[in-house]
Amino acid sequence: MELRHLQHFVAVAEDQHFTRAAERLMVSQSGLSASIRALERELQTPLFVRTTRRVTLTEAGRALLGEAERILAQVRSAHEAVAAVQGVLRGTLALGTEQCIAGVDVAGLLAAFRRRHPDVEIRLRQAGSGALAEEVDAGRLDLAFAVRTQPDSDQLRSVPLTSEPMTVLCHPTHRLATAGAAVTPEELGGEVFVDFHPDWGPRRITDAAFTAAGVRRTVALEVNEVHSLLDLLDENLGVAVVPHHFRYKRESLTALPLKGTGEALYETVALLPPPQVTSPAARALMALLEA
Repeated sequence: MELRHLQHFVAVAEDQHFTRAAERLMVSQSGLSASIRALERELQTPLFVRTTRRVTLTEAGRALLGEAERILAQVRSAHEAVAAVQGVLRGTLALGTEQCIAGVDVAGLLAAFRRRHPDVEIRLRQAGSGALAEEVDAGRLDLAFAVRTQPDSDQLRSVPLTSEPMTVLCHPTHRLATAGAAVTPEELGGEVFVDFHPDWGPRRITDAAFTAAGVRRTVALEVNEVHSLLDLLDENLGVAVVPHHFRYKRESLTALPLKGTGEALYETVALLPPPQVTSPAARALMALLEA
């Protein structure tokens, strides 16, 4: 099995189209097709279902994709490690982060990294913590700053950054704000909630806390951006359960302690692959963060 066959396979899987993949790889379409056929012959199974409009992965293709991405990430890491030993940090730093993550100034950290390592290309992807964990696990990201949503595994480890309690935010004229007391999930059960998409860390923590308390809640207003959430609260359209540091983003809102949720903490971490395959660029970024 040749590396170029895996590179070609991953490109076709990403683009779901032979012509577009060939253009991106700067190879002929016939050469790309021959490469995929050679891989299918070696594995003795079709990897794609081909139609006139696009190609989709077979079950065998889906099984291969994750492994192929990890292999290519390890090869890239090996090249970058050799360059690092020679005193030059090159290559790419592929970083993921959730919005408004606590415990790290992402923009400032990347600026410091660029000053020290100008030959490294920085790529940044913003997504929910669940998706970011999958991206690091698959080797598509070197590391990610996210909310802890799962235990460490053989393919994914976490470095704690910070933790804080969850807080209820509401309009100052809301009945909860008028009472001014800490609230429980049971007392929030009948409220209309503003919250993020289910893949976001704060949403996962809140969902888990309410499920553990046996309280059903209605997320009627679902957003994918922090300031939209705060704007909806400012119009008294609902309440939100958010990380404690969100209270400082909009002083017009009232913040109330959330009690009765046990260990419902917003814990932010750096997600990385195992140490032996962590890229030199990722290690350099973590060294800056921990300095």
